[in-house]
Amino acid sequence: MTTAPPSTSQQTAEPKNALDRFFEITKRGSTIGTEIRGGVVTFVTMAYIVILNPIILSTADIEGTVLDGGAVAAATALTAGVMTLLFGIVTRLPFAFAAGLGINAFLAFSVVGSVTWPEAMALVMINGVVIVLLAATGLRKMIFDAVPVQLKLAITVGIGLFIAFIGFVNAGFASATGAQSPPLELGLGGSVATLSTLLFVITLFIGGALIALRVKGAILIAIVGGTVLAVIANAIWPNAGLGFDFSGGIMSIPDLSLIGNVDFAFDLEKVGVVALVMFVFTLVFSNFFDAMGTMTGLAKEADLADEKGDFPRIKSALVVEGVGAIVGGATSSSSATVFVESGSGIGEGARTGFATSVTGVLFLLAMFFTPLTGLVPSSVAASALVLVGAMMLTQIKNIDFTDFRVLLPVFLTATVMPLTYSIANGIGAGFVAWIVLHAFSGKAKTVHPLLWIVGIGFVLFFARGPLETVFGVA
Repeated sequence: MTTAPPSTSQQTAEPKNALDRFFEITKRGSTIGTEIRGGVVTFVTMAYIVILNPIILSTADIEGTVLDGGAVAAATALTAGVMTLLFGIVTRLPFAFAAGLGINAFLAFSVVGSVTWPEAMALVMINGVVIVLLAATGLRKMIFDAVPVQLKLAITVGIGLFIAFIGFVNAGFASATGAQSPPLELGLGGSVATLSTLLFVITLFIGGALIALRVKGAILIAIVGGTVLAVIANAIWPNAGLGFDFSGGIMSIPDLSLIGNVDFAFDLEKVGVVALVMFVFTLVFSNFFDAMGTMTGLAKEADLADEKGDFPRIKSALVVEGVGAIVGGATSSSSATVFVESGSGIGEGARTGFATSVTGVLFLLAMFFTPLTGLVPSSVAASALVLVGAMMLTQIKNIDFTDFRVLLPVFLTATVMPLTYSIANGIGAGFVAWIVLHAFSGKAKTVHPLLWIVGIGFVLFFARGPLETVFGVA
């Protein structure tokens, strides 16, 4: 939903007080009441991340360590609150922050198979420092402009499919057969045979219907609704194995024990130098393009962007977004980045950082209610993954498939991610395919030099095993 730009009278009206003047509320055709409402709506739309992030980050690392879910939830809310407040005050833009879904999935399903969780969060912090430097020097926008828009969109689509696939597996809707063919099957023995999986399906349809009806906070409502159904089902069939853990009550002092749980002393005997470099590269790339694209889209939706897609305080916005990665790594909640769900608040009329500040305060309050996350069964949370993945898939409509030089790289990007359980593999396959197809079809000059550099980096990434053996770094 896009609101019409402020009228001339609104743009020239005098600010009513210091708060109005600082956030340019009247200047942008908004009111304090509208900003508060927009900030609340954005929070309601995004609040599911406090429940979902701990579930995604529940994967055991290379040493078998699993992050405590309650601590991750508290750290997620704290980081979202701090970064959203910081962004609102520094940039005065109506964009809220929280743990990025693509990045946390990459950490959980690609990175911690090679390093520990503290080491993974150290990589996130390094990624943040790189992004801050790129943004401060102006290189971030230059690199963003060098990558074809089709590949940027394909990455979003691929991450959506990957996240959805994770949801299907976590819910037991898709399971391994143990056979060479077919490797996967529906549920157990080809049918939805458990109450947990049935609960996933029901919650998925509830959320889907609410989203179709454009209900604000649809995902959060679906999670709450699915949890209520699970409580009822658990009362009737207590041995159904729905996975409840509600020993912590409703409120508690936030568990912030994961803050500072970072280790920069990487064990090079377990992970090679080339792999570490490529992990950082992929984190930077994912953070880089997801945030740039989201900010540009939200700015356009709020009528704050010009014809080139630039918006007020863009450099400050990009720098703060990099800081979000540093803070997210330091709190072990994964990189905090701008959330596309901020569009819900913009749709309600939010136009300034005051709405963002309201959202930030609500996230800080949410820290004290993190015990509620233990009540949500994994099958219910898995439905949210599928819903988010489906929404990310909508970007495919903006890709022109008439040129096979575009079709194949986009196809590889979107399918290699879920099929190999790796975001890095999908991005690399798409980039290398784009370069090769254009080079061998007489279009090599259309490939930006920076893209060649990125492509060579991914070739090294795919060949890292033999390279580490040759150079003795594994």
